[in-house]
Amino acid sequence: MSERFKEQGDWQGKMLSRMRKLIKEADPETVEEMKWKKPSNPAGVATWSHDGLICTGEMYRDHVKLTFAKGASLEDPAALFNQPGSVRRAIDIYEGDSINEPAFKKLVQAAVALNIQQKKKKKA
Repeated sequence: MSERFKEQGDWQGKMLSRMRKLIKEADPETVEEMKWKKPSNPAGVATWSHDGLICTGEMYRDHVKLTFAKGASLEDPAALFNQPGSVRRAIDIYEGDSINEPAFKKLVQAAVALNIQQKKKKKA
């Protein structure tokens, strides 16, 4: 998937490829897929899951967006989320922005832990 990102854009492809690497480092069991293909987005949307959706990654004209499916339920002490929401929250990254990589990995791990916890509750 990383090569696909690099083919799709300049700095955006590189950034999404970097974020993919961080997600996989944070949770090696993460499953990657391209979903929701349509004429306006033939490549689809990158998704990362572990016992439920963790986040999606998309390239827009001027930024990369990482949307966490249950972001509003996650603690964000490093204030990575810059797009609020009542369920989902997102991190918009613009050219030249940097990301707090350790904090991002902790956010991914928290999203995985929440998915696992909610899955266990459903089974109980």
